[in-house]
Amino acid sequence: MKDSFSTFHPIVNFLYFTLVIVFSMIFMHPICLAISITLAFSYSIYLNGRKALKFNFLYMLPLLIMTALINPAFNHEGVTILTYLHNGNPLTLESITYGIASATMFVTVICWFSCYNAIMTSDKFIYLFGRIIPAMSLIFSMVLRFVPKFKAQLTIVSHAQRCIGRDVSNGSVIPRIMHGIRILSIMVTWMLENAIETADSMKSRGYGLQGRTAFSIFKWDSRDKAALIAIVVTGGYLIFGACTKALYFRYFPSMRSVDFSVFSMSVFVAYAILCAIPLSINVWEDYKWKSLQSNI
Repeated sequence: MKDSFSTFHPIVNFLYFTLVIVFSMIFMHPICLAISITLAFSYSIYLNGRKALKFNFLYMLPLLIMTALINPAFNHEGVTILTYLHNGNPLTLESITYGIASATMFVTVICWFSCYNAIMTSDKFIYLFGRIIPAMSLIFSMVLRFVPKFKAQLTIVSHAQRCIGRDVSNGSVIPRIMHGIRILSIMVTWMLENAIETADSMKSRGYGLQGRTAFSIFKWDSRDKAALIAIVVTGGYLIFGACTKALYFRYFPSMRSVDFSVFSMSVFVAYAILCAIPLSINVWEDYKWKSLQSNI
């Protein structure tokens, strides 16, 4: 499924993910966490389909539960004591709640980063920062693409070794270890050669030299302007709400939140709008496409 938000200008994409990732780490109010994790999960599933659904429920959900359970075992702060552990330390409601909140925040940030990796390709990142920090932007883009390239090359090497009976699944324990070491050696050699070839290629093309021009397919249009205005307005409103403590929530020593008001509710709505911008764009574009198809 083609994502419409990925076709927007790189400035819009980068600014959006910067805001949602930073806000997801800062805003620890339960309502903010619920909004962020729901829309992050939804957008990751929209982008990657069943693969994201499987990843979220098989890996992210157990990680959330495990992280939430670990915190009360080591954190015993809080005034609401539920019971005492076998070692005499108290189990408090505040530590349990904070464990759930911190686990939710951690998983949410991972989901947003998975969406970021799907939208912000290396060419977009180099387009944004290639002239400002050419060496750093190249290294960062190479790091981002390294994992999927390494995984694809490892699959190719493993299949080739399996065809000649030298895969980690062939033989007894010692031969399997030797086969694994051989595959690892091949991958290390491939990584070094790939890094040298990339560096030589970029150098021969004059990358980083002053006055060097570059071809770009990214154009700024009216929809980018509208999306940027929406992101800046909602992001600015959220920063204002955070500065006025409309999103205040503490977990220790006792849980306490700011009193709900029209203003605080409007800040929560603004946060939901910000997190839902990519999904809203995609739903609207899908609706327009289906309308055009029905009129043919």
